[in-house]
Amino acid sequence: MNIIELLLKEIEGEANITRKMLAIVPQDKYDWKPHPKSMSIKQLVTHIAELPGWITLAVTTDELDFAKNEYKPEDINDNAALMELFERSYADGRKHLVETTEAILAEPWVLRNGDAIFLQQTKYDTVRVSVAQTIHHRAQLGVFLRLLDIPIPGSYGPSADEM
Repeated sequence: MNIIELLLKEIEGEANITRKMLAIVPQDKYDWKPHPKSMSIKQLVTHIAELPGWITLAVTTDELDFAKNEYKPEDINDNAALMELFERSYADGRKHLVETTEAILAEPWVLRNGDAIFLQQTKYDTVRVSVAQTIHHRAQLGVFLRLLDIPIPGSYGPSADEM
């Protein structure tokens, strides 16, 4: 397998797990957060749903500069809009990954805010960060849901709620 085939297999598997997690988010808890410094559930699930779009960003641009591009998350207000956002982001990221080459993945990519550089890495690494961020924030969502006493679906095997 080449690297793009491996990445496609990985993002498909992670998308399936993410769908299960997003599908159980209680709409009536969108404003809930476990701590004042935490994101609300709505902010967290919107971020998770948008993360596959970072694959597109990685393979079609050379950088993201927050000083030039203010981040405005899509405003979702129900689970149907959440799932639509995720599916749209995933389809777009997957499409762009299919259309890219390993040579493009080897090119540099930068995340910055003006002169402040947060990440300087390859486009491949940026795709991997997108996947890692999805896993990280999905686990964070699992904690939020656990605190709300919502049974958690399994990710890489059965969860304690499924045993």
